[in-house]
Amino acid sequence: MSLDWSQNYRSHWGKLLGVVALCCLLAIACGRTAQQPPNPRIVLGTTAKVSTLDPADAYGVFPGNLLYNLGDRLYGYKPGTTTLKPELATDLPTISADGLTYRIPLRQGVLFHDGSQFDAKAMVFSLERFIQNGGQPSALLAGRVDSIKATGDYEMQIRLKKPFVAFPSLLAFSGLCAVSPQAYQIGEGKFQPAIFVGTGPYKLVQSGTDSLRLEAFEKYWGAKPANPGIDIQVFSSGANLFNAFRTGAVDVATQTLDSDQIRVLLERRAQQGWQAIAGPSNVITLLTVNLQQPPWNQPAARAALAAMINRQILKDRVFQGQSDPLFSLIPTIFAASQPVFDTRYGDGSVAKARQLLTQAGYSPRQPLLINLWYRSNVPSNVLAAMVFKAAIERDWGDTVQVQLDSVESATAYQNLDKGVYPLIMLDWYGDFYDPDNYIEPFLACDKGSAAAGCQSGASASWGSFFYSDRANQLIDQQRLETDPTQRQQLFEQLQAILGQQVPFIPLWQSKSYVFAGKGLQGVRLEPTQQFAFWTIRRSTLQTQITPGR
Repeated sequence: MSLDWSQNYRSHWGKLLGVVALCCLLAIACGRTAQQPPNPRIVLGTTAKVSTLDPADAYGVFPGNLLYNLGDRLYGYKPGTTTLKPELATDLPTISADGLTYRIPLRQGVLFHDGSQFDAKAMVFSLERFIQNGGQPSALLAGRVDSIKATGDYEMQIRLKKPFVAFPSLLAFSGLCAVSPQAYQIGEGKFQPAIFVGTGPYKLVQSGTDSLRLEAFEKYWGAKPANPGIDIQVFSSGANLFNAFRTGAVDVATQTLDSDQIRVLLERRAQQGWQAIAGPSNVITLLTVNLQQPPWNQPAARAALAAMINRQILKDRVFQGQSDPLFSLIPTIFAASQPVFDTRYGDGSVAKARQLLTQAGYSPRQPLLINLWYRSNVPSNVLAAMVFKAAIERDWGDTVQVQLDSVESATAYQNLDKGVYPLIMLDWYGDFYDPDNYIEPFLACDKGSAAAGCQSGASASWGSFFYSDRANQLIDQQRLETDPTQRQQLFEQLQAILGQQVPFIPLWQSKSYVFAGKGLQGVRLEPTQQFAFWTIRRSTLQTQITPGR
């Protein structure tokens, strides 16, 4: 009995010592882990799909942002400003007296990610390829550029078909970056969607359908990134991105969360130590009004419709305050923006709309029929269409009837120039930072007349078919005008025509949001709405490993 007790005692004591020793080892290990610095790489989460990274074919907000970080263009913008600065150029262009010829000096000592040398021939190759391969954004240069040639090892010349004072701003478009002639070919449709070989601060080392890996380019000519690399995770839904950010599985969340998710992150940011970076974006939503279909072929009907739209209701009920009402096609990020629709029609003014409806001849016996089309695959458009219908029928239901129809985006854009839709809700984001990019693509027309409307050109491609000799003249004038004050006055006149004729109705301007976890520094949105990865770094005070990583 005593023998059994002593053996049992030693056995339990041994187990106890073992447990204590194990706890000590775990405590030491945990202490070491706590003292280890966090992974310096940054994990960025998004729901934006990236079908191609070929700059001659990539066309979208997030692919453009990736090219902004992977490549260099001739010109960019000084951080925190909208002032152009040279990138691969060494100075702003020298422009001929007729405004057609641009001479651009180029930077020496720049290497591509594959180690080959950047020079004038490589830059000419990149721009020629952008035009000739016929990708989605090719028209940005194809319709404007007459010739591109190297005039020296590190000097190039671009000649335009017509003067365009904003051309240097266009050269800052993310897709107009230099690419290695060793890695790409010129030829219609010869794209490389899964690779990128440029000169930028990051190089692409891995590309998949749901993830990308960017490494800091060790031979970059400029300032090195503040982090060693970026891991990009593409999530299948905003809910998955939302949860990944909340649990720390990603450091940065951007493009795109829905309104409820953004609201929660904003409400909890102080408690959780999250950062929320927000600003008005360059994305606008508008109604295209088909001037060749009744009732919208009547100016009075278009004016009544413009007066009925309540943008504040859309802001509150669709976006929970996470958008801004828009009263011009030119967004408020530009000084040239004028709230012409607010000035002329108000914002859902019942009295103003009733007056215009009566003047247009509409009554309970002869109601105005509004057939609004929207894109079924864009959640904000779906909800906005329903709110639009409910708000109008609440205030003018005795005089106005609203019918909603939907179509997917791809089909909608294919049919716009065919005049299929009497009224359709669409989005637009500017390709380059200039108000011209929000006027010319809508109001310009290459061929048409006041009687027949626009037969070919920008407004026809949008399905509005608006034609105005005066608008065409003003567009040409502002493209020649070098005085900023005079140019702004020309944009004011163009916006006045927009408000008078109502070929398009601006609805809202989106807000951009970037959410960053605690311990990150250098996360910011530029005034041009670009998001630089190279400024992001972990705080040296952060010693705990991020949960979920």
